[in-house]
Amino acid sequence: MLRLEGIDAGYDGTQILWDIALEAKRGQMTVIIGPNGAGKSSILKVVTGLLPPTGGRVFFDDEDITEVPAYERPDLGIAACPEGRRLFPQLTAEANLRLGAYTLRARRHADDRLAQVYALFPGIRPRATTKALRLSGGEQQMVAIGRALMASPEILVLDEPSLGLAPKVVTEIFETVHRLRLEGLSVLMVEQNAYQALRIADYGYVVQGGRVLRSGPPGELMDLEELRKAYFAIS
Repeated sequence: MLRLEGIDAGYDGTQILWDIALEAKRGQMTVIIGPNGAGKSSILKVVTGLLPPTGGRVFFDDEDITEVPAYERPDLGIAACPEGRRLFPQLTAEANLRLGAYTLRARRHADDRLAQVYALFPGIRPRATTKALRLSGGEQQMVAIGRALMASPEILVLDEPSLGLAPKVVTEIFETVHRLRLEGLSVLMVEQNAYQALRIADYGYVVQGGRVLRSGPPGELMDLEELRKAYFAIS
């Protein structure tokens, strides 16, 4: 479904990613884990078009989308929930949600999708008219994920969905993402919490220093001594 081949990328002349090869298959949850500064979020920025690669190609449904700009990728079926949520603080929760349905593929079914989002996150329905800045961190994360879902994506791209949240809320968020996966939505997720991410994943990649260190089914990765060394910087 989504495939990166030989991706090199960086910022202001400094290379961050080296020869990244990665695949997210249709109907599966693929996770990218690794320590802080490993390049995980940069990989997602390549996927969403926010970081043009200096080498390699990006394919979606076997079409080369490397040169497709970021604002056109939601219309292809790629929707993202960025790290830090990035809501419009002065807009209400529902206004933020409806902004996710700006693409042509999503506008026709915006009301239906909104009802689905409220069913998925019943806690935010009573907060629909509340400004985003007055929502709790967990409520903001739910709105941010809901906004991405409003785009009617074929693949949902999540960047650190558990960041800064209480453990109870983290569990709720991961259960919801797992439910989406079970309903057939493809998910590509970057997550610092390796155990939580691998527990619900179909396939995982371990990234360190801008390179893919290992990849495989979750059961294999969770038992690897190399994973513990990479993740916790154990020498």
